[in-house]
Amino acid sequence: MEPVISFNAYIESSIKDNWDKDALTDYLGATLQYRDVARKIEKLHILFENSGLKRGDKVALCGRNSSAWAVAFLATLTFGAVAVPVQHEFKPEQVYNIVNHSEARLLFVGDVVATTIDGEQMPLLEGIVYLPDNSLILSRSETLTYARDHLNAMFGHRYPKYFHAEHVDYFKDAPDDLALINYTSGTTGFSKGVMLSYRSLRSNLDWTIEALKPHIKAGSNVLSMLPMAHMYGMICEFLSEFCFGSHLFFLTRLPSPSLIAQACADIHPAIVVAVPMVVEKIIRKKVFPKIQNKATRMLLMMPMVNKKVKEKIRAMVMEVFGGNAYEVMTGGAALNKEIEDFLTGIDFPITSGYGATETGPMITYSDYKDFCPGSCGTPVVNMEVKIASPDPAGIPGEILARGENVMLGYYKNVEATEAVLDADGWYHTGDLATMSEDGHVFVRGRIKNMLLGSNGQNVYPEEIEDRLNSMTMVSESVIIQRGNELVGLVYPEMEEAKEMNFSASDLQDIMEQNRIELNNSLPSFCHLSSIELRDEEFAKTPKKSIKRYLYQEVPRP
Repeated sequence: MEPVISFNAYIESSIKDNWDKDALTDYLGATLQYRDVARKIEKLHILFENSGLKRGDKVALCGRNSSAWAVAFLATLTFGAVAVPVQHEFKPEQVYNIVNHSEARLLFVGDVVATTIDGEQMPLLEGIVYLPDNSLILSRSETLTYARDHLNAMFGHRYPKYFHAEHVDYFKDAPDDLALINYTSGTTGFSKGVMLSYRSLRSNLDWTIEALKPHIKAGSNVLSMLPMAHMYGMICEFLSEFCFGSHLFFLTRLPSPSLIAQACADIHPAIVVAVPMVVEKIIRKKVFPKIQNKATRMLLMMPMVNKKVKEKIRAMVMEVFGGNAYEVMTGGAALNKEIEDFLTGIDFPITSGYGATETGPMITYSDYKDFCPGSCGTPVVNMEVKIASPDPAGIPGEILARGENVMLGYYKNVEATEAVLDADGWYHTGDLATMSEDGHVFVRGRIKNMLLGSNGQNVYPEEIEDRLNSMTMVSESVIIQRGNELVGLVYPEMEEAKEMNFSASDLQDIMEQNRIELNNSLPSFCHLSSIELRDEEFAKTPKKSIKRYLYQEVPRP
């Protein structure tokens, strides 16, 4: 039996093997090489050690993606402390709750977060550390203050001549050691602390080594646009690529589709990992206006030339994403069917994965060459998946997952843990899906979101929303139920409406036409009785899922 390699051993090896290569860059900012990262990690280890921090103690981090965030996180894991990543989009009250609930001893904060929080609301903290320069915003510990004031001297005393790769020696984690507690952002309004072991991190890394590393050359550029405090971004855009020896670029500002498109053009990433909303907006804004004309549509209908036309369109879309990506991988939600059909129709390397914070995160994925439209892939390495249904291929049932990726449980919440982890080790996802005979999983929606039609039929609002979101002037939507009626809440394409000088009445007329057209394509029990316009975007989680629970009781306008 082969020995299990510790997760931190991968980090240690990557730093040593790539010592003189570029590692982390804040987009349009400074670059750290792997040796610089090692030096900064070592200084934080000295700070931890001399301030009394011990292995197993909690260290929280809250800030936008940045090289400094990455270094602090890596330093926490490789010291043997437990990282508590906190979404920087959380309100101060949520940050206080997470820091207090996790019993964190230290909190690293970014420049924006630093101006919004009050240390008095987190009485258990011994210190708040400012990420850009590791200065102390708050210290309740004399040893912490002394260690920070004398950090450079302590580093110089420990390494009087030089600090080199041979000095890098990190905590050797055991598979079941607690690595981090990730508090779910969720769409239900309640955040739980997911305890992930090093086994989960290592197992997710096993998947990326098998599925992604062969297509990402050493030293390749990778763009980190997803929140690193969320497991999807942490594994797929940060930890894995760091262990591959890639050069990571962090978008330190709000990752709008236009900023992402510009960054892709500048960086030429080897792979693009994104949420569907970003891909959809880039395609609609950067691609569709160039090809949705009469001449292109006619050429696509001509069998003799449509192949060449598709190749040109494919090359154009590839260039929009930097021209160098092996594939574009989406996750966190379903990709809009219109966009998916367009991309698969031009043989674009699009694929999708599926997972949960509780599985750190991966459950299913397929390489784009094995991508099946509408699917989110097949079970990843080290994971089993089954559908709790008498007919998994035809009747939707709950997705159950078991394997090395699965969490240890929810922190200080036995009841919630027992509600989703059964005695046989299966994690109950709360998602409904079917599974084809070859193992491709097709998610239908959340069990909690499923509506009951007037005649007792199951209605999956996500499927209706997917169609509605492709219709004229619709930016995003939520389907709710009022009594026996289904109602569509729609945030329209406001920029286009202003350009076209559409009034509220014009938009309502367009939505009524959309409703009629939509109903004609749906079974009667899925028909919408009305569409109501909203004047602001729907509230979302950090992974850009709409917080549906906020809109279930929306009154009539």
